[in-house]
Amino acid sequence: MSMFLKTMIFHIFIGSTLMGTAVTALLVMDHASKMSILVAALTAFAVAGPVSWLIARRLH
Repeated sequence: MSMFLKTMIFHIFIGSTLMGTAVTALLVMDHASKMSILVAALTAFAVAGPVSWLIARRLH
């Protein structure tokens, strides 16, 4: 399996996990505005890319 494919598969799972964690943390802290949830989700999505690449490289 290619490195790119592994990275994309990991990104699906890691991205959704990080996004869910970030949004849940905002809801628990009672900072749940539309903009803060959007920023948290987009930040988690962006962070998931390098994390997925590191994991895929480690397993390749």
